[in-house]
Amino acid sequence: MKQRVLITGASGFVGYHLIEEALHHDLEVYAAIRKSSQTDHLKHLDINYVYLDYKNPVVLKQQLTDINADYIIHAAGVTSARSQAEYNYINATHTYNLASIAAKIGGNLKKFVLIGSLAAVGPLKTLTGIITEATPPQPVTAYGRSKLLAEEQLRTVKNLNYTILRPTAVYGPRDTGIFIFFKQIVKGIEPYIGKAPQKLSFIYVEDVAKAAIKALYGGDYETFNLSDGNFYGKYELGDIAKEVLNLKTLKFHLPVNFVKIIAVVSEKVSYLRNKAAVVNIEKIDELMAVNWSCDNEKAKLQLGFYPKYNLQSGLAETLTWYKANKWL
Repeated sequence: MKQRVLITGASGFVGYHLIEEALHHDLEVYAAIRKSSQTDHLKHLDINYVYLDYKNPVVLKQQLTDINADYIIHAAGVTSARSQAEYNYINATHTYNLASIAAKIGGNLKKFVLIGSLAAVGPLKTLTGIITEATPPQPVTAYGRSKLLAEEQLRTVKNLNYTILRPTAVYGPRDTGIFIFFKQIVKGIEPYIGKAPQKLSFIYVEDVAKAAIKALYGGDYETFNLSDGNFYGKYELGDIAKEVLNLKTLKFHLPVNFVKIIAVVSEKVSYLRNKAAVVNIEKIDELMAVNWSCDNEKAKLQLGFYPKYNLQSGLAETLTWYKANKWL
């Protein structure tokens, strides 16, 4: 009889790859999605759909009892919201509700894996140094603060074996975030905010999925930062993308103050429309941060996680997928 894994946020970018990796390891997958989620890209996969009610403890308890999962990988959450309170409620409170009820039920549950974010730690303020699990958290965005709160609340849940994973910037097929930059590259333009040097880190989505499956069987009560083990300069993402696509671009730098004015206007317009701002001051500060270089030695030693892809090989697969599926 196959072991069961419940994967939340299953219809999302990372969720899709978590499902594929779980199926590859012969796990029976219960995919938790919203009723409004687009699922056409999941139709070819042998999975079970569930609609978890994070707000209703009675209903959620019955749902988790019925699933009786051996493992839970919690990847659901939001990357944009209207307020810190909204971020906290969805990213932290929902996490706590799911974990605490799952722990009380007990059943077959062996591990709860939280897909967090390096944003919970935040960047370093100088080009020297590298982010480790011992780095004091200083998140610079409301999103990062909510992910840190989720970690803190998860650690308070009794009788729960958990692992927390903090991937750095994740890219790969189906991503719509960094993809925006690639769309500009294809148009022949290469925009940057300011000229200050940066140290950046990335991780290919398939490597995140592999780390999550490894965490089902190890790394108990531990937190792991995830990256491909390298750091990259400000222009390397663009340089590699141009090399893979065999394109030339016009590189230009937007003045920082100009971009911040746009962000302020975006925030105000979104506020009037009662919507979450895609671009805001905090997001600009995050994009401009000096040092996101991230150490992954702990994950190697304790999880046996050795990333398969660096930025060159990962972008080659990613951009090929975008072109094949007519995204670019």
